[in-house]
Amino acid sequence: MTDRRLLLVHAHPDDETIETGATMAKYAAEGAHVTLVTCTLGEEGEVIPEHLAHHAPDRDDTLGTYRIGELADACKAIGVTDHRFLGGPGHWRDSGMMGAASNGRPGCFWQADLDEAAAELVEIIREVRPQVLVTYDENGYYGHPDHIQAHRVSWRAFKLAADPAHPGGEPWRVAKFYYTAMPRSVMRRSAESMREAGVRFLVEDVDDMPFGCRDEDVTTEIDARPYVEAKIDAMRAHATQLSVDPPWFALSNDVGQQIFGVEHFILRAGVPGPPGPGAPHEAGGLGEPYDRETDLFAGIG
Repeated sequence: MTDRRLLLVHAHPDDETIETGATMAKYAAEGAHVTLVTCTLGEEGEVIPEHLAHHAPDRDDTLGTYRIGELADACKAIGVTDHRFLGGPGHWRDSGMMGAASNGRPGCFWQADLDEAAAELVEIIREVRPQVLVTYDENGYYGHPDHIQAHRVSWRAFKLAADPAHPGGEPWRVAKFYYTAMPRSVMRRSAESMREAGVRFLVEDVDDMPFGCRDEDVTTEIDARPYVEAKIDAMRAHATQLSVDPPWFALSNDVGQQIFGVEHFILRAGVPGPPGPGAPHEAGGLGEPYDRETDLFAGIG
């Protein structure tokens, strides 16, 4: 298939790299048009390195502006040249973690009018005309309010973009709508590897994690291992948010996570394509049975 167009909607700078960086690099390198939409500047993020701590929101509140540059460098590392902020840079502010006082702040993404935000995304969809859209599940992957809102906005825009009655350009029907996913079996093997290496994992039992899905829920596995170095470079670009020591990385909690070159997805809407041979367990794959798609564009004519 030629003229492949992939649209990803993420909540904050660095989300795109952590969850889908290898996949984005793979498709960009293969000639697909990859569009990234980021919903906020990530103004509420915790700054890790001390030499950048002056950007923290409890100091001079310049973190969002600084992270624009980090995201630009990350996009360059993974070969993505089409990046937009939903509504423009800083139109909606980072809402902070669920339950934080910042959730109620006027102008934060959690408080965004759904129709307004979806209309902004409809314009992008109708301009780019992607066959595939990727975002989070209903829980926003792990319950962050901005991730949940990104799901709501994306799902509404996915439907409205195809509706001739909705204003804002020529209607476009996205063929496939995906959620990002992290299979629990992959998490368990990763936890074992990290313990053997003496790296502290997030929890003792992965079933206690606020994210993760059943293996049988995964419809699609993208083996992008040849592009994991590009993903690592993009992670390093997000220096305020990530400590990177391959094959591990950590957020501000200083608890290790594995860097994966194999990334997983769940097809929410659209017709699945034929399955293909997936990645082995030791590479971060689900292994046999190989009954999952290995291409986000599988089955699209």
